[in-house]
Formats: sequence, C-alpha cells, structure tokens
Amino acid sequence: MSYQKSAKIYDAVYAAIGKDYLKESQRVRELIEQYKRSSGNSLLDVACGTGKHLTHLKEWYKAEGLDLEENMIAIAKERLPGIPFHHGDMIEFDLGKQFDAIVFLFSSIGYAKTPRKLNKAISNMAKHLHFGGVSIIEPWFKPEDWKPGSVHAIFVNEPELKVARMNVSGREGILAIMDMHYEVGSPEGVEHFREMHKMGLFTHDEYLNAFRKASLEVSYDAEGLMNRGLYIGVKP
Repeated sequence: MSYQKSAKIYDAVYAAIGKDYLKESQRVRELIEQYKRSSGNSLLDVACGTGKHLTHLKEWYKAEGLDLEENMIAIAKERLPGIPFHHGDMIEFDLGKQFDAIVFLFSSIGYAKTPRKLNKAISNMAKHLHFGGVSIIEPWFKPEDWKPGSVHAIFVNEPELKVARMNVSGREGILAIMDMHYEVGSPEGVEHFREMHKMGLFTHDEYLNAFRKASLEVSYDAEGLMNRGLYIGVKP
C-alpha cells in the first residue's frame, strides 16, 4: 500500500464519484448505537485516511484516528486539529488503551492481505475494545465478486485540478491487484505516476472466523455502506 503521491488528490478523486461520507457516518453511528453495550463514548477509526469519516464521527464520539500512511495523517491533522492521530499498522498497533467503538471503513481491512494477518488484525482490534464495545468492519470484495480484466476510470475536472485515474483489475492467488495509473494536471504542470495496491480477497467465512477467533460476537449486514456488507463485532 502506498498513497505517497496520491494522498494530496485522494479526496478530489472520491468527491468526483460522489462518495457520501456524511451518509456513511450516520449509518455507522446507527449501528454503533444499536450494538454497543459499553457505557463510554470513545471511538477509533483504523486506516482513517484523510479523516473524512472522522469529520462527522467526531460530532458524536470522542474520536481518534490511526493510519499507516504519514501523508494521509498529515492531511487529516490539518483537517481536524483537535483530534489525536496515531501512526501505525492495523495488525500491530498498540495504543495502550481501549475504546467503545472501533471502525475499519472503506474496505481498508483488505490490506491485511492474508487470512493469518486478517486474524491478527481482528484480534488486535478486540484487544483495544472495552467489554461491550463494538467493532464495524467494511470488507473488501469477496473472491467470487472480484472481476479480473475489468477496466476502471475516475476523472476529476476542477478549475485548477484535472485527474484521470485508470486501472485494469488483476488477481494473483488470493490478492486483488490494482495497478493505478494517474495523470494529474495542475497550474504547476502535468504529472504521471503509478501506485500498486494489493488487497486480500477474503471469504465470508474467513471474516466470520476471524471475529470468532478473537472471541467477538459477530453479525453481518449484507447491504453495508456501499453494497459490500458490514461485519459487526461485540466484545462480550
């Protein structure tokens, strides 16, 4: 995973396709309140990116963010100066405290890549939950839903920013491969760069088993935020 060059245009790319962070955050809040049994109000957004979900979640929770990409955290810190942000990997982070809610949104869990690391990530998350706390994970594509050879493009057309992002979906074993090509135009000139992303294609049972191995009660919401489903875990 690397967003070193694309971090600065990340929000513009997803604004161009109408990603609705407010609507998604409202749904996440509904699920947290439905399932949470702990009495507190703390929340950790793992793989928080540029902080767009936290912009809304912070209105309802004492929120913090964590991400592996320093360029993303820098943008999030500028956007939300009052929120604590941590640099860390979803599999190995250790904040030394627990939360009432932990969320992994926008399919970030796919970066765990292997079932073993998926289990470790869920176990680590469970360690950071209060008893009665709730976790919400938005999964990446299931193996049967990933279509190698499909062509994708997103275009940004702002007055001082033009972006074309294109890729052809690939697959290597259990990994989805996205070789992203960017053409970015700004007043400073035109730049071309590539970013390679590899994400684990986990089965429904692998997600369920990861929660159960971490001693979490697990439920599944098939619709989710963008038709990828949601896994909801509660620490009993």
